Amino acid sequence: MTPMVEVENLRKRYGDGFEALKGTSLTIEEGEILALLGPNGAGKTTLISALCGITTPTGGQARVGGHDVVTAYRAARSMVGLVPQEIALEPFEKVINTVRFSRGLFGKAPDAALTESILRQLSLWDKRNARTRELSGGMKRRVLIAKALIHEPRVLFLDEPTAGVDVELRRDMWEVVRGLKAQGVTIILTTHYIEEAEAIADRVAVINKGEILLVEDKASLMRRMGRKTLRIDLAEPISAVPAALSGYNLELAADGDALSYHYDTRGQDGTGITRLLQALANAGLTLSDLHTTQSSLEEIFVGLVKDQEEETA
Repeated sequence: MTPMVEVENLRKRYGDGFEALKGTSLTIEEGEILALLGPNGAGKTTLISALCGITTPTGGQARVGGHDVVTAYRAARSMVGLVPQEIALEPFEKVINTVRFSRGLFGKAPDAALTESILRQLSLWDKRNARTRELSGGMKRRVLIAKALIHEPRVLFLDEPTAGVDVELRRDMWEVVRGLKAQGVTIILTTHYIEEAEAIADRVAVINKGEILLVEDKASLMRRMGRKTLRIDLAEPISAVPAALSGYNLELAADGDALSYHYDTRGQDGTGITRLLQALANAGLTLSDLHTTQSSLEEIFVGLVKDQEEETA
């Protein structure tokens, strides 16, 4: 695949000495969806702002479509669409005029067919003559996406695009993102909703304190770092874990009818499940069922950030 976004040792230091980006490096392939995860103040928005030409880096390099974001900023900016966190729209302007104006800002001739296509794709066509002040918060976010897409960018930055949007509308927007990917658009998504990353991202990058902690294929990351949990349903509830099983660090359900056992599939001594099942039988416990679940991306993300916090403490 061809790199669409290339970031090399990018830094951003403000006048008061605060360093929002500390030598960040990242490569994003053409046509992929990258989820950029990090707590508040991690540097997500600063990185996006630098790539979109909103803020000027103080060190390192960044290119979009091969164009340097500083020395060739016009060419780089023309390839980028940005959906910001904040909703900033002219309240008394019609939706369709708002979108047309954004296309004109990039020096592109009017395109009625494209405008209609994008508005229909975002379920905004019926609202095209409505004033933006009349729209719900979710619909306003859709207008922001339409504005970002109307000049036909090859890279789309979505900075918390579904904040404050209800679950149904959020999932509709995920389908829009998948459709853009199918058209070859490269998408960088920042989000606090970990399920968004799990649902639509190809790769995950975790950033904290201005540093990239990890960039990895989502599936392989969850295989490599995710724990598994074996839930053991008991035929008869118990009031406490038998002392003979204390070495397995089992968790007893509140109603006493199930035990949870956490294990790592990469462990040198195996999962320990066979030994555990034998120990359960020896302890006189009868099983009714077994279930295995994989730890979520959220748990992995929290663990990575916590590890960095402890290392720098």
